[in-house]
Amino acid sequence: MDETTRHPLVVARCAAGMTMEEFVSAIHAAASRRNLRSGIDDARVRKWHRGVTPNDESQIYIAEALGWPADIVRANDWPNWLPLTADGVVPLGPHSSVPALREALRTAMDRRTFFTISGATLSALAADWAVGPTSALAQARDGKPIGDDFVTFLESTVEYLTGLATEQRQHAPALLDAHLSTVTELLERGRYTPALGLRLHTLAASLSQTVAWHSFDLGRHTTASQNWIAGLHNAHAAGDHDLGAGLLGDLAYQAAWRGDHTTAASILHHALTRAQNPAARCLLQLRLARTLAARGERSERRTVLRALAAAEKHLSDAGTDRPAWCAWVSEADLAVDSGQALLDLGDTGRAHQLIAEGESLLPPARDKTRGVFLTYRAASYLSLNDPEPAAAAATESLILARRIGAPRCANLVRDLLPRFQPYRHAQGVPELLQLAAA
Repeated sequence: MDETTRHPLVVARCAAGMTMEEFVSAIHAAASRRNLRSGIDDARVRKWHRGVTPNDESQIYIAEALGWPADIVRANDWPNWLPLTADGVVPLGPHSSVPALREALRTAMDRRTFFTISGATLSALAADWAVGPTSALAQARDGKPIGDDFVTFLESTVEYLTGLATEQRQHAPALLDAHLSTVTELLERGRYTPALGLRLHTLAASLSQTVAWHSFDLGRHTTASQNWIAGLHNAHAAGDHDLGAGLLGDLAYQAAWRGDHTTAASILHHALTRAQNPAARCLLQLRLARTLAARGERSERRTVLRALAAAEKHLSDAGTDRPAWCAWVSEADLAVDSGQALLDLGDTGRAHQLIAEGESLLPPARDKTRGVFLTYRAASYLSLNDPEPAAAAATESLILARRIGAPRCANLVRDLLPRFQPYRHAQGVPELLQLAAA
């Protein structure tokens, strides 16, 4: 594949399903809407493919011709602002890992919240991953050579940043974003051995996953999706099926969080086809049980219980050799997620017991998870019409969330507040409502 056919403008035009003639006509139409005429023709566009930079006005026409708003244009950053897809998802392929990273970086920079990735598109991506072969590592043939020491430095720095205590990790997103941008540049423009390429793709996948979770916690769902997708492409390039399954599991978690349990279940079924590590399978089965239970269909009760039983069996089989992204899965997670699934199934007594047990088992280092678990405990108490311990758990969660910078946990508490209104005179409830309003 030569440089002309790989130019982002070609990729963007093809993603929009436009021929060269249609693209040029769309540029003329963009100019005409401003009562102007454009002299752009096929020859001018081909010059852009070869590295000539369009002027500011032409870049606005290009954006509108591709169906995007003019305000995504950053004229001094051509062609990096160009969208590479029509539906938000770069298809899996032997050269897709860097374009997927670029799409994630563009989304983060532009805050592209004017489009969402459909559940059908995510399910199709998961299906392609489940049946497709591992992509060949695409090695750059030019550029400056990359040394082993520098890659080791990046790996160790990222490991340090991601290993920070939760309260300190809230200060690290900008550093992680910078590292991901650096790794993307190395993959795209550097010269490296196949062994270093494998490490870079693995690092890109891991970094993308971490950045995605930071975005998700802040409610930036489009950016989170794009980073999980970019991570999937790079795990696919590296041939790491467990990591790929984990990234799909994260996309499923996001879909479930947003109430799209049909998409979540579809993605998780595909993820389970290739996941091998018991700890990875445990986490995926727990998420499957949770999303099936949340759908509230009685016919799926047995399926939910089978998924919980499978998760318990996988956790008992999991040793110390676990992928880093699911090394934390423990009896605490099994208990709380099982309890939450049972709560959705209506088994409130057993659910309350499991959620309380799981929260007590959680190690101190996992404060953000503790905040989420505390909201689950509060919800289980409310289901038992016991508002006082519910208020205590919700208050503890909200204070913790504000201390460690976890807005997602705080939002969970706020979502529970309407359920406290009938008990607004119970002990602890007025204080909770006052704290939430502050």
